[in-house]
Amino acid sequence: MVSQLESPTCNSTGLSAYHVEGLVQVFTCSHRSFFTSVMAQALRIAGHGTSVLVVQFLKGGIGQGHEHPIQLGQNLQWIRCNLPRCIDTPHLDQEEAQSLTDLWQYTQDVVLRGQYSLVVLDELSLAINFGLIPEVEVLAFLGKRPQHIDIILTGPAMPQSLLDIADQITEFRRSHQP
Repeated sequence: MVSQLESPTCNSTGLSAYHVEGLVQVFTCSHRSFFTSVMAQALRIAGHGTSVLVVQFLKGGIGQGHEHPIQLGQNLQWIRCNLPRCIDTPHLDQEEAQSLTDLWQYTQDVVLRGQYSLVVLDELSLAINFGLIPEVEVLAFLGKRPQHIDIILTGPAMPQSLLDIADQITEFRRSHQP
């Protein structure tokens, strides 16, 4: 998590205060094997006492859902869709679509309440590109989030509109063919 400090300002009591502004970070790659790097960053930050939420929109298979988050240490919660499989197609049945919608709504709610300092939205670009989460909703969500919250967006083929508002873009690439 990289946060920017602004110059101190004086509050109504005349005391100096620093404002920490959260960043929107994008991690993208043409292949899907870079989540370990993002997860390592989330674990490191959580280990330093910062509250972290990792949301995997397209992963399922463990009967989790937002009602049953996995708690990693004291400060990191990890949630997935409550699905029997991973999503690899834009074609979902009604139950799958509802599970994804519920997870997206839950994510927006906890972020807007300021419950976490860092939120990782894993494979969000795929969910958008599949038409499962509307791009305009993501842009609106990012615009109204509490400004101290860092957001990490991951996935291949990140929409240009999200790249345009990102404070930091990291593109992973292979240096050789395996």
